[in-house]
Amino acid sequence: MAKKTSDEIINWDAKEYIPRDKNAGWYVGLAIVGLALIALGVFLKTITFIVLVVVSVAALIVYSVRPPRVLHYSLSNKGLSEGNTLYKYDDYKSFGVLKEEGNFAIVLTPRKRFALRVMVYFPQDEGEKIVDVFGSKLPMEEVKMDLLDKIVKFLRI
Repeated sequence: MAKKTSDEIINWDAKEYIPRDKNAGWYVGLAIVGLALIALGVFLKTITFIVLVVVSVAALIVYSVRPPRVLHYSLSNKGLSEGNTLYKYDDYKSFGVLKEEGNFAIVLTPRKRFALRVMVYFPQDEGEKIVDVFGSKLPMEEVKMDLLDKIVKFLRI
């Protein structure tokens, strides 16, 4: 727990995402899909597509073996801070709480149509205080995993 400044209401540290176990079969499946896409690229004679597949597979491998960083979060009267990034309450129309595999996360729904949702994990013992602070600033709505979240969970990335 870091030291609070006068403007901070609460702060905590949490992982940036929930790591999912990947066995050898996951990597073999990734290699098979990658090779199939490369073969398609060779058949269609599109070098750009082949390069894209190779770079994408390499990025997935690097991302999958990298452990999640532990980030520092703090709530203030202005918004949610993630390190040096401030998510202002005014930029979001609502928030919700999502429980995923025993882990809890605050999900901020943006006002802008094509902006991404912000998902921040928090420790269960701090949850009531965190939800109360968000509840005093934003309306609470039920949130569910969207299609992209379900795909990421299914692929274990």
